[in-house]
Amino acid sequence: MAKKTRKVPLRKCIITNEMKPKQSLIRIVKTKEGDVFVDPTGKKNGRGAYVSVDHTIVEKAEKSRAIERHFQVDDIQQVYQDLLKVVKGESIE
Repeated sequence: MAKKTRKVPLRKCIITNEMKPKQSLIRIVKTKEGDVFVDPTGKKNGRGAYVSVDHTIVEKAEKSRAIERHFQVDDIQQVYQDLLKVVKGESIE
C-alpha cells in the first residue's frame, strides 16, 4: 500500500502576494482588543496575516505601511522591530 503524501498548507504573503508553505512565513495577529503582534508559533487567536521571512520584504512592508493598512491600525513600529528580530533568528519577548 502506497504511503499518502500530506497536503502542505499554503498561505499568501500580504506584501509579495506569493503563495508559500505556511511554515516558511511569519504570522502577524490582530486580537479582538485591537492588539497587533508577531506570532512565531502561528497558533494564537485572532485575525492573522503572513509575511515572508526576508529582510528586504519586511523593510518594504514598513516603508509601504502595508500591515497598518491590512489591519486598519496606526503606528505599530514594535511589530516591524519584532519581525526583523524573527527574520534574523532572534527570539522576541
